[in-house]
Amino acid sequence: MNLLAAVFVVAGLVSVCRPSGAQERTEAPALTVSVVKPVEHQWPETVPASGWLRPWHEAIIASEISGLRITDVLAEVGSVVSKGQVLVQLAQESVRADLLKEEAALETAKANLAKAKSNAERVRKLQGSGALSDEKATEYLITEQTATADVKSAEATLESQRIKLNQTTIVAADDGVITSRSAQLGAVVSSGTELFRLIRQQRIEWQAEVSARYLPRIKEGLTAVILGAGDTRIEGQVRLVGPTVSTDTGRAVVYVTLPAEAHPPVGLYVTGYIELQTTRALAVPESALVFRDGINYLFTVDKDRRVTRVRIEIGRRKAGEVEILSGLDEAASVVKSGGAFLADKALVRIEGEVQ
Repeated sequence: MNLLAAVFVVAGLVSVCRPSGAQERTEAPALTVSVVKPVEHQWPETVPASGWLRPWHEAIIASEISGLRITDVLAEVGSVVSKGQVLVQLAQESVRADLLKEEAALETAKANLAKAKSNAERVRKLQGSGALSDEKATEYLITEQTATADVKSAEATLESQRIKLNQTTIVAADDGVITSRSAQLGAVVSSGTELFRLIRQQRIEWQAEVSARYLPRIKEGLTAVILGAGDTRIEGQVRLVGPTVSTDTGRAVVYVTLPAEAHPPVGLYVTGYIELQTTRALAVPESALVFRDGINYLFTVDKDRRVTRVRIEIGRRKAGEVEILSGLDEAASVVKSGGAFLADKALVRIEGEVQ
């Protein structure tokens, strides 16, 4: 009986000394992660802006003559034209007939002037001889002056008619691209009738609206960036800062010149920013951000490979990176991605480390 009790006592001691299955198991890493160090950059401060794409200058091509029929239309919407290029041809028959008539009138006036000059010259030779009365002499001299004036008038009328003939050929006022066309073949035009509109020199500008509080810091020549679909960007230069602020919105217009080769569509409403002076930025990849309950977090990894959730404030973004304004130690190791699957104080495996 004593022997049996001794066996139970020894078995109990062995059971107490042996570790349980839960104690034997070690904690498994929650996730394998890659880590990065915050990087210091020199980034420009930016001013958010949005506004319409408009022509730099728009030219209206109109008729300067009335009552003539359009015989040819030589440009369409989207045509790129050069200054002086023919766009519309008007009928010239009646204008040419009037031109011939005025040329004949000038020849008649010149003939009358020649006769008047001849008579006046004889009068001047006979003056003082008594062969011609003073009244008659004065009459010949006045006739000469009148004939001279008639020639000048005929020349002016002829020049006016030549101008009318030139106006039957309507040309582009500047280099540019046609944006609208109202000229129709066979239509009879009136003076001032709009036929085309063109964007001068194909220059489009961004009329960017910004908050008035930024105006003292925005100067001509600063770089402005339009953010397009996907990752497309169009860079321009500030041409002019608007002199007035809207009383309704408290915003001012900044005129940004865009490169001609960009060819952005006119009338599009776009967003972007204007770059101010360059300042230091501590940045991490955007993929490291974890957004929970309206707050931005990062996960950092300590020497024991445990993560700590850190609340941070973010600033500028550029090229897939985001600026960290506060909350992060510059020497910290930051989880590059996958933070959404981590909990505070979780154990992780570092990618690339030998286990």
